[in-house]
Amino acid sequence: MKLLVISTVWVEPRSSAAGSRMLQLLALFQEMSFAITYASTSGPSNHSTDLHSLGFQTASITLNDPSFDTFLKELKPDVVLFDRFMAEEQFGWRVADIRPNALRILDTEDLHCLRKAREVAVTQNRKLNAKDLQSDVALREIASIFRCDLALMISAYEMELLQTFFKVPAHLLLYIPFLLPELNGNFLRYEDRQHFVAIGNFLHKPNWDATLQLKNQVWPLIRKELPQAELHIYGAYSSEKVHQLHNEKQGFVIKGRAEGAAEVISQARVLLAPLRFGAGLKGKFIDAMQQGTPSVTTAIGAEAMTDGLDWGGAIEDENSAFAKAAIQLYTNKENWLVAQLNGTRIINKNFQKRHFSDDFKSKISFLLEHIDAHRTSNFTGQMLQHQSMRSTKFMSLWIEAKNT
Repeated sequence: MKLLVISTVWVEPRSSAAGSRMLQLLALFQEMSFAITYASTSGPSNHSTDLHSLGFQTASITLNDPSFDTFLKELKPDVVLFDRFMAEEQFGWRVADIRPNALRILDTEDLHCLRKAREVAVTQNRKLNAKDLQSDVALREIASIFRCDLALMISAYEMELLQTFFKVPAHLLLYIPFLLPELNGNFLRYEDRQHFVAIGNFLHKPNWDATLQLKNQVWPLIRKELPQAELHIYGAYSSEKVHQLHNEKQGFVIKGRAEGAAEVISQARVLLAPLRFGAGLKGKFIDAMQQGTPSVTTAIGAEAMTDGLDWGGAIEDENSAFAKAAIQLYTNKENWLVAQLNGTRIINKNFQKRHFSDDFKSKISFLLEHIDAHRTSNFTGQMLQHQSMRSTKFMSLWIEAKNT
């Protein structure tokens, strides 16, 4: 069996949680004995994973170009995995035309329409409403989910939102969170750690907004009470506007890209992430819990991660309460140890690979055997595949003709 992954980016697990997540999914397919080809419209960078060393083939593909059709005909994939809905929009119709019997899977990573809706509400200083969720991005993303045979969801909250608000049938969705090994609690001691840490890809708008929140609202309150403490901020793609925030006198230290997120997080005493908008599961908290580092975040930051368990730190939406919780965790060893234990429990209960891998493999195998019946039950998806609804196809063909 052959798997083709179609993406617009290369896998960079050290740059974003999405890269780590993709490698976890590919490992599951590899365990099912799939021959895997990873195809991208962009080339690898110095920070990309060497996929060949993991046993995968790679390919470079071009948008709006008939060469992709030839590539599909030669490869003959049995399963096609689209990395985010934009990749499905660009290449999905070609896959449906040339490999109609191939299983089409969408890896959403997070619901882009939810993240965008929350961003709009925060920008306008108001609460989220239903109209925010009915944006152009939502129309495109939900249509992409319906066009595919299966959408992989990383957040249980987003699973529920899709079913209740957008009326997506449950059989089109599969919950696959981060897939992690069990923690044994062997962490760096409280006494051997110092300072606060924040981390996140700066190209991701929620991370940049959180950095500004720390700089302008939260860190001054913490620094006033802990004048010797520093906040070390790490993130890939730190531009000049990011480095302009650097101020050693204030203890606000921009570090840039972390070559090893685990190492810098493990050396800090507390991780800070005042996220005001976003979606999906946040990889920074997974990294923190895996290193035994308590964190302070918001309700949106911790969304869909606890499943009823206590957070590995504190959850506060108001700036002064956020700062107070951070100070308390930083200075109180007993409470810090309790938070560390809570984080370990979250990882070991909610994100064990063994809890999800069998369901994933069973679902893929079932769909491969019953694809016709599965598609018959998805009339909306069939309707969206009809030529009268395929604007992305005809726009692509127009661009293709224009370029020849």
